[in-house]
Amino acid sequence: MVVEELLGVARMTAITLGGRGRINHWDEMAEDLFGASRLQAVGRPLASLLRLPREHRGAFEPGIFGHVWCGACILPRADTGELTEIGWWVYPIEADPVEGGPVEADPVEDGPVEDGPVGHDVRVLALAADLRRLREEGPGVTLGDLLVVPPDAGARRSPGTRLLRVEPALTPPDWAGSAAFAPRFTARLTRLLPALEPAAAGRIATRVRGLGCPAVSLGLTVRMPIVPHSGARVVPAPRAVVRVPLQETGWTSPPGDSRPDASPALAGPGAGDGWEAMAVREPLAYLGEAGQEIGSSLDHLQAARKLAEVLVPRLADFAAVELLERVVTDSAPPAEDVDETAQMRRVAVVHNDESGRWDELVPEGEALLLSAATPFVQAMKTGRPVHIPHVGPERAAEIAASFGDRDLRPLFAGRELLIVPLIARGRVLGTFKMLRKPGRPGFGELCFAMVEELARRAALCIDNGRLYRREVQAAEELQHSMLPDDPPDVAGARVRYRYRPAGQAANVGGDWFDAIPLPGCRLGIVVGDVMGHGLTSAAIMGQMRTAVRTLAAEDMRPSRLLRQLDGLARRLGKDYLATCMYAVYDPVERRCTLSNAGHVPPVLVSAYGESRVLSVPSGVPIGVGGEPFETVEVPVEDGSQLVLCTDGLLERRDRDIDEGLEELRGRLAGATSDLDGTCDLLLDTLATSTPADDIAIVAVGFDGIPKDDVAAWERLEPLPSTVPRVRGEVAARLADWRLEPLTDTVELLVSELVTNALVHGAGSIGLRMIKAAHATEGGTLLCEVYDDGADLPRLRHADATDESGRGLQLVSHLAARWGTHRTERGKVVWFEHALPRRHLPG
Repeated sequence: MVVEELLGVARMTAITLGGRGRINHWDEMAEDLFGASRLQAVGRPLASLLRLPREHRGAFEPGIFGHVWCGACILPRADTGELTEIGWWVYPIEADPVEGGPVEADPVEDGPVEDGPVGHDVRVLALAADLRRLREEGPGVTLGDLLVVPPDAGARRSPGTRLLRVEPALTPPDWAGSAAFAPRFTARLTRLLPALEPAAAGRIATRVRGLGCPAVSLGLTVRMPIVPHSGARVVPAPRAVVRVPLQETGWTSPPGDSRPDASPALAGPGAGDGWEAMAVREPLAYLGEAGQEIGSSLDHLQAARKLAEVLVPRLADFAAVELLERVVTDSAPPAEDVDETAQMRRVAVVHNDESGRWDELVPEGEALLLSAATPFVQAMKTGRPVHIPHVGPERAAEIAASFGDRDLRPLFAGRELLIVPLIARGRVLGTFKMLRKPGRPGFGELCFAMVEELARRAALCIDNGRLYRREVQAAEELQHSMLPDDPPDVAGARVRYRYRPAGQAANVGGDWFDAIPLPGCRLGIVVGDVMGHGLTSAAIMGQMRTAVRTLAAEDMRPSRLLRQLDGLARRLGKDYLATCMYAVYDPVERRCTLSNAGHVPPVLVSAYGESRVLSVPSGVPIGVGGEPFETVEVPVEDGSQLVLCTDGLLERRDRDIDEGLEELRGRLAGATSDLDGTCDLLLDTLATSTPADDIAIVAVGFDGIPKDDVAAWERLEPLPSTVPRVRGEVAARLADWRLEPLTDTVELLVSELVTNALVHGAGSIGLRMIKAAHATEGGTLLCEVYDDGADLPRLRHADATDESGRGLQLVSHLAARWGTHRTERGKVVWFEHALPRRHLPG
């Protein structure tokens, strides 16, 4: 028997990390692959340089992972940001420094480590290759007489051979060709690490071979010609073959074949005329197709259904999958052990009898309560299949009794029964049972092997689906809990929201929106989109929304708010990236102030129905830094509307964002004052029922506050005589507004705030009163006192003997709300008082 080697050649880079996890070798191939120069790379942690996914970073930390890791991930190039699919083979190296090599230098204190004539302190060896290039150009692999090349390789393609996928893999440490392969691998590794002495490279190569040499798993198709079978046994001519033992395939010799070496074989071209090659290919093809069917859905119940479907009729005449109730509902993690009484649910039933034969006896969705004496619970408790070659009448009656009052004896009697537990990650999920009719051959070694493999795959798919469902539910609940409930009722403006989540549950994202009442009857409007999808994006969205609300309470200009938000995001981590549009509407000044951080611009609709996309500087996304944010002021007339949205409404496969934005503007032309109708129109015409990305829409109607409802006194002299004069003018204005019942209280509160500004403030003093009527809630009277002082007043406790300190206590007790905030020139102290019912709208 001759063993043929399958060898390939690929362009790879070798990166070494020292004891602190910092790069100490970076070659030209790494520069070409990752877009970072040697000067940028050496001395830095690999995870921060390449922005490795968090779940893979542990493999690159010395002493953390502890064993070899191979896999693939998508990384952006350091120079262009272009995404590259990288295959990794990462090996931990013994902690003892390589003989003759210096201890790794600290890049901060000692400067970057330089390649020298002696070795480095190598603790991690990371080999990397461009998988996309490997697929497109081919790994230069030959298999027998065939050259494996990609589908589009033209003249280089061997007839009938197609390369479908390339995945990182490892050779077994004891594979047959390791002895012949070792010298060549050591020589290649030594050339990849020129700074290492040959002895050091040899020790590292030995370590790599002991853990498993880098390899690729190739998915390919080979088209083979066939000829009709003549019925006679054809013995192929002797060729080089790779023998596979019987116990590894589960196949037994065919009836009548008594040869002691009758075993299946994987043969080169020309050997496929024998039964051995077919005996290996057929069950492997079935397992491959069945595994794809089971794993085709991320729904754990659908995966269970697919399991039953692939079992019938290939392996059974009847198949049913029954899962623990806690697994079906995902109300609790699967149990490591099964209780004496197992609560289960039948989730799938498939058979090859006449349609409807077993629908009433074994309906899908039925809840089951099985005792510990049943073979089904025994299989779950022991973790081993239960095989009953022939179910007799008495045993059939015992099994049927465990399912309640229905007579299931016809289902079990006279048949062969195999019950297989579903176990994933050491936890029991349920079982599936298989029945064969009396006239069918019994389960053999091959069947047991295939059933065991299907059980393993199905259990993992069911558990993965359960975990996926839990993560999606957590992300959706987190996202919905952090989005606003009802729009706020504010004076001079109307707000309406619409939100439509992504059609695919995995795409639950970080879109957020909010309307924030601000001092001075102003309204803050924010729409943002965290980059990425999933639970992390939803969590980041919640933090962003909370941060915006907190910063907005400080009453800062939109550009400064975005700058503060950007600094906060960069301090929290490099994954905190988001686009954001923040606008502030002032219903008294009839002005809208906007600032943008990489978000799609809003559309303004005039009172006459004319729509235009506002020209707002795009800015850079939150979390990028390095660029200032600009503020734009836009005058808005009463009756106009502002519509903000996320890119999920605009971007589709058949149009880009600019085209979508123009279509949005066109749809808004001639929009009525009905904001609910406007939002619904946009969803109906621009969005799909199952969008690829989340969609958020915020529509704001600008109504303004009538000028007659605003009274202002500016540049009041900081003199004691100002206080009684202001009290008189406030009383007169309240009389004009027919608010005489509020006169005594408002006079007292205004005099307290003006006195505080006179005593503790600086510069000139200003006063403004606004009668603000709300659409649904009670209206309020807002009073604001300005001065140029920077110190904000605070509420404090005054003892009985103190001569001051009670003014703000009085304001806090008599006013509905009060507060203070800084302005560009000083500060504002304000309070609100509820209006009498007869002054409310309607």
